[in-house]
Amino acid sequence: MTFTTATLTVSVDGFVAGPDQTLENPLGRGGEELHRWMFNDPAHEVDARWQDKILRPGVAYVMGRNMFGPVRGPWDSWAEEWRGWWGEDPPYHAPVFVLTHHEHEPIEMAGGTTFHFVTTGFADALRLAREAADGDVDIAGGASAVRQAIAAGELDELTLAYSPIALGSGERLFDGTITPTLEIVEGEQSALATHVRYRIVR
Repeated sequence: MTFTTATLTVSVDGFVAGPDQTLENPLGRGGEELHRWMFNDPAHEVDARWQDKILRPGVAYVMGRNMFGPVRGPWDSWAEEWRGWWGEDPPYHAPVFVLTHHEHEPIEMAGGTTFHFVTTGFADALRLAREAADGDVDIAGGASAVRQAIAAGELDELTLAYSPIALGSGERLFDGTITPTLEIVEGEQSALATHVRYRIVR
């Protein structure tokens, strides 16, 4: 049996990333503040519990190319050397399948993370991830990849961390192209985020 999940942080005005993603601002302008609940030190005990649910063992990941890095279009010489935002030991410690229109050789990292680049679409990336993890997959982001999972009827659960800031612009998860029915499973609140886990009703 397969099980597919996704977790995203959302601003109070509905954005999951700020505008103008660059090398200096990988989450877009204001994006780091959006994710403060994840980076606060020490972490609130509520936030720490929800962080632990994101990167769990036995899971493979699917992510969009924008989530992997700031490179757009063909892989040029600089882009070929790009190895992700996370340094030599990314937090995934599992196979990660990156959606892209441009072929790229797999990138093996420390800690068990290998980035595989899939040019044949979301369905193939999800199939490969399920094979690699024996079923369980997390859609690591960004918003477009999660929308594709919902639209394909392949997402079982969606967890949203609502951050108490407004970004004004950026990328929305619910951009008018999908209208999923969400059933609340559980929720919990800290000073920095309200965490809600939804079941996708099909």
